[in-house]
Amino acid sequence: MKAQDIQNVVCVGGGTIGASWATYYLWKGLNVTIQDINEEALARAKTLIDSNLDFLVEKDIITTEVSNDAKERAVYTVDMEKAFTNAQFVQESAYESYEVKQKIVSEVDKYAPKAIYASSSSGLLISEIQKFSQYPERCIIAHPFNPPHLIPLVEIVKGKKTSDEFVSVAYDFFKSIDKEPIILHKEVPGHVANRISMAVWREATDLVLNGVCSVKDVDRAVCYGPGLRYALMGPHLIYELANPDGIIGTIHHLGPSMNSWLEDMKDWKKIPENAETIINEGLQDEMKNISPQELMAWRDDKLIEILKQVGKL
Repeated sequence: MKAQDIQNVVCVGGGTIGASWATYYLWKGLNVTIQDINEEALARAKTLIDSNLDFLVEKDIITTEVSNDAKERAVYTVDMEKAFTNAQFVQESAYESYEVKQKIVSEVDKYAPKAIYASSSSGLLISEIQKFSQYPERCIIAHPFNPPHLIPLVEIVKGKKTSDEFVSVAYDFFKSIDKEPIILHKEVPGHVANRISMAVWREATDLVLNGVCSVKDVDRAVCYGPGLRYALMGPHLIYELANPDGIIGTIHHLGPSMNSWLEDMKDWKKIPENAETIINEGLQDEMKNISPQELMAWRDDKLIEILKQVGKL
């Protein structure tokens, strides 16, 4: 299989992530079947997908004609045989359970043995999932960031029995539809981006718990400091530009200070018991004039502007 041959995608699970994936694949002109456990779940998925496409029209990302065409290409079904019969790429975003994924991958084996099976899982190991498959070489993790129809990153994770050939096809496929895939050659809990995010959140939370500053001010520190640069480049490039001699100069110049920061930073292995209460109180103060729905709408609106600026739309 070649990346350019992939035209038929199945999205298993039509929740927030699955519907967002389906939106993106439809936007990019692919034939998409959305499969879920019952008609109620499919109805919710259709509502989400239609809403996402309408949002893209509203923001002049796609035309009404493109949106209407995308909606017509969407097929909704509870029948796994119908869903998988012509599948070339399966994007699974079902419940985080090996038992659930075992059933799904066995159905893919039965009806689409040549299709790439790509799980959106952020917490399960593809090496464990592929144990349930007769064709483990074509099983990967393809982990998105929410919302997948806007955030370009896809983390492709190889399992112990995953073929390099299928990793390469998946990588080229995602590149061909304007995603930014990265390849993890080794499985680690949380993959890459979530681990980095968790490390930042741990320090941000500890600063609040230690009384250094408020939840709101920690969020502002990230948003209006490193967060602006992170939209343009990663931490290594940032340190490369911090000194005329590049990252080597940065480490030589700031190394002693950096070491003192590291010694003082916390490395707790479990979330402190009082963290959720204290952080939640701070968040309620930070969000007192805006609802979560309004905040998500604002986020997506601003994401569009950022993506345009960095050439991803």
